[in-house]
Amino acid sequence: MRRGRRLAVDVGDARIGVATCDPDGLLATPVETVPGRDRPAAHRRLAELVAEYEPLEVLIGLPRSLNGGEGPAAAKVRAFAREAARRIAPVPVRLVDERMSTVTAAQSMRASGVSAKKGRARIDQAAAVVILQGALETERVAGRPPGQCVEVVV
Repeated sequence: MRRGRRLAVDVGDARIGVATCDPDGLLATPVETVPGRDRPAAHRRLAELVAEYEPLEVLIGLPRSLNGGEGPAAAKVRAFAREAARRIAPVPVRLVDERMSTVTAAQSMRASGVSAKKGRARIDQAAAVVILQGALETERVAGRPPGQCVEVVV
């Protein structure tokens, strides 16, 4: 397991959840929810968070269907990831499978007594935590970085 903090991002149309972990990769915690409708502003905020947290890498959840296919949401996330990689280089950006992360996050929040209405902004952060925990576990088991690296296009 590589040592270093990571940032995880759950990209949605309206909101973008961000989470981080400790340098040992043991515990993922929510950071904030970034408004997602203004993409340039969202990318600026993500770059600020990268400067603040100095992560080893940024992990962006790639939404896939249950059979592993990609639809329009995945295309939007790939475009977001390419722009993020360009803006935060040389920090690597990796796309990781995020199937069911929002569902898992919503179930956990409901189980802890947070209503859907009150938890809407926090669900995105919780989904980013789920993405990050999954990526950390994948790296621990496989012994290599999770997902696929996004190439920086200048």
